[in-house]
Amino acid sequence: MPAGGAVAAFAPAKINLYLHVVGRRDDGYHLLDSLVVFADIGDRITAAPAAALTLRVGGPEAAALSDLGEDNLVLRAARQLRERAGIAAGAALHLDKHLPVASGIGGGSSDAAAALRALAALWGCPLDAPGDAAWVAALGADVPACLAARPVWVGGIGERLEPAGALPELAIVLANPRIALPTAAVFRARRGGFGAAGRFAVVPRDAGEFVRALADCRNDLAEAAIALVPEIGMVLDRLARLPGALLARMSGSGATCFALFAARERAERAGRLLAAAHPEWWVRAGAVLAAPPPVGAAQPGS
Repeated sequence: MPAGGAVAAFAPAKINLYLHVVGRRDDGYHLLDSLVVFADIGDRITAAPAAALTLRVGGPEAAALSDLGEDNLVLRAARQLRERAGIAAGAALHLDKHLPVASGIGGGSSDAAAALRALAALWGCPLDAPGDAAWVAALGADVPACLAARPVWVGGIGERLEPAGALPELAIVLANPRIALPTAAVFRARRGGFGAAGRFAVVPRDAGEFVRALADCRNDLAEAAIALVPEIGMVLDRLARLPGALLARMSGSGATCFALFAARERAERAGRLLAAAHPEWWVRAGAVLAAPPPVGAAQPGS
């Protein structure tokens, strides 16, 4: 990476392959159990040397971002890292936004995590291990997992991470009915008690066996999300009917849903079919990442 040059980091979509609500703390935060993976579908952050710390946003989903003030999560993460590392320099941050906002795939958290990775490279300062950095968890429950950016078991309110190890090769189609769904509203709408953890002791390396293991799990927020946004039910139905789909489920608090496939070409073909049938939806196809995306030199003009 050229010394002093701009750097770029990918902010992948976060997918909860299952999400169980297993309890609630005295402060009201819910305790979760989840298997989280990331897709090669996402946003991109670039960081260039500058005197001040600034953020500008572009890309097809930029218009939906209303908060670019001092409380923006990307800027808060950048300030935290600068203060902890004792850095005097600033950085010109640019967010190329492709993921829909308030959609259950960790877009804001992944953007903040990507900004941390980019700035750590730009400023030459180390990052704490994602599961050990309390200050990262204080930014948001999804930020530690997004900083890890690899398959992880998630516990607590999102701060407890354990590596999930090698997963089978999987492809994915993401679909969102273009209806923003705030996480807090879904948790408020949720009814019923708490379930048990769903993690399995051995992660199957075969895609079919892996999906069968996932079938015993669920998303405990799906019922509440569908009550608030009934269109989610239609998205799930359409995903489940796609040729080659192994499993269809909602991610996080919604409204984005996903279908898993054994091969990328099958997912891409299915994604094209779904996008043609529902051009009003946000639909993307890709693959599940096995390792964190690297930070590299920014391309000219990015």
